[in-house]
Amino acid sequence: MVDYVFDGSFGGLLTAVFESFERKHTQVRLLLQGQTHNAFGEVFNIHPDPVKADRVWKGLQKKTGDVGCKNYYKAFLSEDPVIFQHLMDYALYIFHHGEGHAMNFGNDHVLAIAQMARKVHREKHRMEAFVRFQKSSDGLFFALIYPDYNVLPLIVPHFKNRYADQAWLIYDEKRKYGIHYDLAQVHEVKLGLQSVQDLSPAHTAINIEEKEVLYSSLWRTYFKSTNIVERKNMKLHVQHVPKRYWRYLTEKGDVEE
Repeated sequence: MVDYVFDGSFGGLLTAVFESFERKHTQVRLLLQGQTHNAFGEVFNIHPDPVKADRVWKGLQKKTGDVGCKNYYKAFLSEDPVIFQHLMDYALYIFHHGEGHAMNFGNDHVLAIAQMARKVHREKHRMEAFVRFQKSSDGLFFALIYPDYNVLPLIVPHFKNRYADQAWLIYDEKRKYGIHYDLAQVHEVKLGLQSVQDLSPAHTAINIEEKEVLYSSLWRTYFKSTNIVERKNMKLHVQHVPKRYWRYLTEKGDVEE
């Protein structure tokens, strides 16, 4: 067993797969930088190589098809070190076997990736449903999110198509980066914020338009007035809208948990 240490990037992962074949290493322990590696065994530091990564990705596409590759990428976005190891072992398994093995759910790696891909896809879907924009004084619509998984790359098509006529920014508080649509293209941005409070009106980074504050207040009032207390079923409600997503909903501003 040899240790491969990579930077946590998707290109780094694919490069690690390439290196394992080039070096003829059939058993590899994939580690993130900073993780403890085997002090007495072989250790290789993997540097992302676009050419090598592209060759592996194209090979996976041939072996697993579009659906298989999408699930592979979604599982990677979980940012789970355990899944990283499954992704490494899965690729080695797929390349060492014939066609059809990508659907062999009796294999631990195939099953683990499929299960994690479903979890990430579910988080993507919820972000698309629950994200609420606020309008700044300069016309930018912005939203703050804190997803369990790194789903920003997955939600770009949804918001680009749905809000094609307005500039917007969706910022991931947990990972400290965002996606910005400028009416033409979507760009990844890093604002260099120390905390989410830097986005608040008090810090003048983004000033909320006065009408937006009024509309939010009116919507919460309307929601509260139409809420029928006698028909309240909190257990069912939480099943459909888990509490961790309430922070995105304007109408939850005055609702007690």
